Amino acid sequence: MAGMTRMPRTRGGVSGVLLILLGAWGGLAPFVGPYFRFAYTPDKAWAYTSGRLWLSIVPGAAALVGGVAVTFASHRGVGIFGAVLAALGGAWFILGVPVTRVVIVNSSISPGAPLARSVGSISVVKWQFFEGLGFFTATGILILFFGALALGRFSVVGVRDATLAEPEGPSLDAGAYPPAQHGPDPVGQSRGPGSQYPASGSQYPASGSQYPTTEQTLTEPTQAGPTTQAPAGRPYRPGQAYTPPEETQTPSEPFPTMTSPSRKPPSDSGPPWDPGSS
Repeated sequence: MAGMTRMPRTRGGVSGVLLILLGAWGGLAPFVGPYFRFAYTPDKAWAYTSGRLWLSIVPGAAALVGGVAVTFASHRGVGIFGAVLAALGGAWFILGVPVTRVVIVNSSISPGAPLARSVGSISVVKWQFFEGLGFFTATGILILFFGALALGRFSVVGVRDATLAEPEGPSLDAGAYPPAQHGPDPVGQSRGPGSQYPASGSQYPASGSQYPTTEQTLTEPTQAGPTTQAPAGRPYRPGQAYTPPEETQTPSEPFPTMTSPSRKPPSDSGPPWDPGSS
């Protein structure tokens, strides 16, 4: 299951980008809101207070950092951590103001008062309600929703995750396969000393070949000319010069002729026959 922690980087892309935008808005809204007459007191741009630090900057930074982790996470643990961090920031946007009013009494951590103004047909009360939604409640709800959505996506193992978890190919371990065993060679001796494995550099005869014996003819090239052959029945000694004896020609004719050495002389029983006398 260790490989299941990997996942595509696009898994939390949309949720991560939205968390980054919402976190940036939640942290910067109190500082840029006075430009549009949409702010909490003090009605000054970029005015710093402890309430803006703990109720806007801190949860906005948590949502932004969590959104970055969700966007670029390729490991399941990193994505889950970013989603939880962003969700905690969104929850603090929602609960931060009432918690500080109840728990921290007579403290300087205060969001201030929403600006009282009317815009067209929108009354002062409705405008202050929209300011509360835009700065804290609605922003926190959206951040909490997308953080929970990213957390749910990272908790599910999809088909692509299982594909990434599969190894690319079998590992070629040298010890996983035993070496090939060979029996004794045709001579009857083992190639390896004290083992059945062939020694390094040893070569086996080709298929169908046989080892020569003393009864077979052995040849060796000489410097004087063509190869010298030893007759059957006589072993060959390296370095020994051997000249074959003259071979006796076997007559190809079945009967002796005039030129044959085995011709018998004519008998003296009578004179030679003359063809012209007949």
